[in-house]
Amino acid sequence: MASIFSPRADVWLRRAAAGGALSALLGLAGIYYYAAPEFTRVGYAPVQPIPFSHLQHVGQLGLSCLYCHTGVERGPVARVPDTQTCMNCHQTIKADSPLLEPLRVSWSTGDPVHWERVHRLPDYVGFNHAVHVRRGVGCVSCHGKINEMPVVRHEKPLSMGWCLDCHRHPEGFLRPASEVVNFDWQPPQGQSAQEFGRFLKSQSRIRPPENCAECHR
Repeated sequence: MASIFSPRADVWLRRAAAGGALSALLGLAGIYYYAAPEFTRVGYAPVQPIPFSHLQHVGQLGLSCLYCHTGVERGPVARVPDTQTCMNCHQTIKADSPLLEPLRVSWSTGDPVHWERVHRLPDYVGFNHAVHVRRGVGCVSCHGKINEMPVVRHEKPLSMGWCLDCHRHPEGFLRPASEVVNFDWQPPQGQSAQEFGRFLKSQSRIRPPENCAECHR
């Protein structure tokens, strides 16, 4: 019986089938790597070397996010507070607490406290905190009600689709830039958050980009 395909066509079909299988495998691997809970990881709340409570420090004592996470309104990164920042208070407040022993060791040796990172994006994503903070995107929009968390957890998905929803409809997440660290901020009386957000969007001419190159490095 004569062959349906020539030997050359048969080779190309085999290559195409192998290429399709390989592409599918790589696609599944990419989905697992970049969309796995390691990167979206909602609910992730690692144990820290020092049990720092945002509920106590922010919610009850009123400590500003900007005191510990310095430079967030000027640069791309929200820095983790160094030992000096913590010791500004704890040289006198609860100075002998056994829970703060890692802090005292860091203070005496100069070695940093090794905090466990909670919020994380894939390495190929470039996120600039200052751009968002200066435009009036509150901390609560991306991090949730940190001021109510005795243990910080990863509250929002921070996925590409989640970010794009905000870029397409930023009016739902905007507030005056002076209120970005105020977790209890409410829009002016008689206006909804959406209505006031549309006003801020128009006033500041906010047009968040949706092209790939703005966020992917």
